[in-house]
Amino acid sequence: MSDILSKLSTAIIEGDFASTPEMAETALEEGLGPDEILNKGLMPGMDHVGVEFKAGNMFVPEVLRSARSMQAAMDIIRPLLAETGIEPAGKIVIGTVKGDLHDIGKNLVGMMCEGAGFEIIDLGKDIEPDAFVEAVKEHSPKILGMSALLTTTMRAMEQTIRALEETGIRDSVKIMIGGAPVTQAFSDQIGADGYAANAASASDIAKKFTP
Repeated sequence: MSDILSKLSTAIIEGDFASTPEMAETALEEGLGPDEILNKGLMPGMDHVGVEFKAGNMFVPEVLRSARSMQAAMDIIRPLLAETGIEPAGKIVIGTVKGDLHDIGKNLVGMMCEGAGFEIIDLGKDIEPDAFVEAVKEHSPKILGMSALLTTTMRAMEQTIRALEETGIRDSVKIMIGGAPVTQAFSDQIGADGYAANAASASDIAKKFTP
């Protein structure tokens, strides 16, 4: 790995979001392609963060700083990635379900998955089942991710899956759910394809869904 890519990975792990844009610019000036910066600089850094987060060695505030650092560098290389015609690992539509205004976990999932090479379409929070359905129709994502932090809003996940079934497009997308009250048993009960206990796990599941 080149010196600048190694420094970029370290800056992401350390959450140094003030430095990562300049490092990304430097890497480009050194002749490195945007895909190489993503795959050998940004993604290894976020992969390390994910491992440490799952192991309990990093916590949400630190992971958010790391994700912000990655986003700052992505802002530099994203337009160039588009120009090269490099395809993302896949599209993921994400949102917090109807009645729920919590979005920190959902935002973190989006950042971790973008760090893994996915294109993220973030619908925001308090999203109606029909809005999820329309987004799946419009964007044809490989994955639909739904988040809920309240036990009272979890059922909106099931309502969304039923709405997808009624529209005839359920089988076109993998459904991943998560949030504090959500469990694997609930995921199985409502017919989701995957359950993630945290953002790092969500990124791992997304990768498994898109071989």
